Amino acid sequence: MNDLKLCESDYRFMCVVWDNEPLSSKTLVEKCADTLGWKKSTTYTVLKKMTEKGFAKNESSLVSSLVKKENVQKCASEHFVEHTFGGSLPGFLTAFFQGKKISETEAAELKALIDEYKEV
Repeated sequence: MNDLKLCESDYRFMCVVWDNEPLSSKTLVEKCADTLGWKKSTTYTVLKKMTEKGFAKNESSLVSSLVKKENVQKCASEHFVEHTFGGSLPGFLTAFFQGKKISETEAAELKALIDEYKEV
């Protein structure tokens, strides 16, 4: 699947699935009502859409994901940085950190991540 982009409501729906899978469709309806304020019909409509797009499956009333949350987040973040900052990760970080301070622990974690992914 090349297109892993989701609109906000579809992403929130999939978060319910990811956080609770596998789950019965009845439980999914209850969780979507509690966390998203959705009616049963809305949940089933979005579930059908997500199964048609290949993000989820509903077999014998048991719902689970077909795509990992991390893959969707990676696609969304790459699209955002490309679209908003012309692909510039330093440009994104500059805008993100503007007016913010991070802890020594967060700085160390970021440095370790950069070292891990740095081209040699």
